[in-house]
Amino acid sequence: MAYVRKDAGTLTRAEKRRFVKALLELKRRGEYDEFVRMHIAHFSSDGEHGLRTAHMAPSFLPWHRRFLIELERALRRVDPSVTLPYWDWTRDRTTTSVPWTADFLGGNGRRSDHQVMTGPFAYRESNWVIKVGVTDEKFLTRDLGSPRATVGLPTKADLEWALRESAYDVAPWDSTVTRGFRNRLEGWGAGRGRTSWRNHNQVHRWVGGAMLGAASVNDPVFWLHHAFIDLQWHRWQRRHRGARYLPAKPPGPDNAQHGRIVARHQKLPPWDVSPDELEDVGRIYRYA
Repeated sequence: MAYVRKDAGTLTRAEKRRFVKALLELKRRGEYDEFVRMHIAHFSSDGEHGLRTAHMAPSFLPWHRRFLIELERALRRVDPSVTLPYWDWTRDRTTTSVPWTADFLGGNGRRSDHQVMTGPFAYRESNWVIKVGVTDEKFLTRDLGSPRATVGLPTKADLEWALRESAYDVAPWDSTVTRGFRNRLEGWGAGRGRTSWRNHNQVHRWVGGAMLGAASVNDPVFWLHHAFIDLQWHRWQRRHRGARYLPAKPPGPDNAQHGRIVARHQKLPPWDVSPDELEDVGRIYRYA
């Protein structure tokens, strides 16, 4: 029977407490840091050589869908009642709203060094020490809505701009495409300032701190953010019945993207699964 992912704003105190407790237990066991390592290992860009799976590629959505499922399975081994909640950043848009409460993910970082000082993931609680990262900081950092970021959170109109696209993705299948649902949702734009960060990327930018780099998984809000992104893929699929993951076939040897992206039926590293197999996960979970 499929389990249910809920809006973080609807969670009861007990549900929040169980989710946080399960995350902290994965961290204590060392399992959580393996997820950070995996994300760093697959954080490649257009300018790098070799296969791109997690970002700037069509497989951005199925890769993160499987990534979330793996974390969820780990959480449910600790507590079978736990599922990943999602953060609806089109509605909960302030630095004190869900999920930034002391009983859940904690609040903003302090001004001097952006260290998170409240909630269960604050360094001073000794339960959430950063051991795998791209900097030497041992504490979780955030800089919510900083004027330096020059961006706010995306709006419902921003999501609609992506959702109305009928094609999943288009050539050249990278961060430069201006059409296609995947890149409009992932959020690589042209120019500077707000137009260079859209939807998914814009949220990472708004949260700031640990969420800005390859080690963004160190902030537990990563999972709530990506659950909401995954929900948008689900909504796009319902709106555009029959639309499929693209490309259906891998680019040929004369194409610059040959060997650099995952086609519909190819395996998606590091798992033995294809995007095709991840298009329908209704037997695993559903959204409330």
